[in-house]
Amino acid sequence: MSDIARNIITLREEIPANVRIVAVSKLKSADDILKAYNAGQKIFGENRVQELVRKYNSLPRDIEWHFIGHLQSNKVRQIASFVNMIHSVDSFRLLQVIDREAAKAGRIIDCLLQFYIATEETKYGFSLSEVLEMLESEDFQKLKNIRICGVMGMASFIDDDDQIRREFMYLSECFRRLKDEFFSGDDAFKELSMGMSGDYKIALEEGSTIVRLGSTIFGSRYQG
Repeated sequence: MSDIARNIITLREEIPANVRIVAVSKLKSADDILKAYNAGQKIFGENRVQELVRKYNSLPRDIEWHFIGHLQSNKVRQIASFVNMIHSVDSFRLLQVIDREAAKAGRIIDCLLQFYIATEETKYGFSLSEVLEMLESEDFQKLKNIRICGVMGMASFIDDDDQIRREFMYLSECFRRLKDEFFSGDDAFKELSMGMSGDYKIALEEGSTIVRLGSTIFGSRYQG
C-alpha cells in the first residue's frame, strides 16, 4: 500500500463521515492522484485552470473536480463544462461570469462565497457587508445557473491557534447568518469549507463540512 493510500485511510478514520475531504492535487502527478483515487478518494481540488483542464482530460471521468484557487473571470469558460464546485467566488462580477458560462454549457454550477477572514493582505474574499448587499440586490436574483452552496475561507498562515480559531468561528457565524436570513429553506446551502493541512483539526471543531488537504495526503514535501 502506498503512503498516499495509507494517509487517506487514516484521515477517513479520523474525520467525521459527514465531512468531505478535498485532496489538493496542485502540482501533483497523475500517478499520485491515481494512488489517492484508487484508495477511494474521488474529490480533488486544483487552483490553476490550465492544470485542472489537463488533469480532467487525462484522469478518470468520475473524479469530482473542485476549483479552490483565485479564479480569473476570463478563464471561467475553460472549466464551466465540467467543474463540480467553485470554492473561491470572491466578487459579484465573477459570479455573473460563472452564471453566464454555466448557461452556455447547459449547467448549474455549485459555488461557495469566499470570505476574507485572515490577516494577510494577499488573501481574497468578500466582507460580510459586501455579501449582504449582493444577496439583497435585484441583480443577484437574476442569476439562474449558479447554486450558492455555502461559504469558504482561509485562515491566517500563522502558528497562533487561538487566532486561527477566532477566524474560523467568525466564518461559521457568517455562514449561520446567511443561512438564517437568505437560505433558510435551501437544502443546498450547507457547506462550510475551511481547514487545510495545518489547521483542519481546529476547523473541524468549529463546524467545517469540507476540508482541503494537500500535504496530509500527498506527503510533507508537498506545499499546500
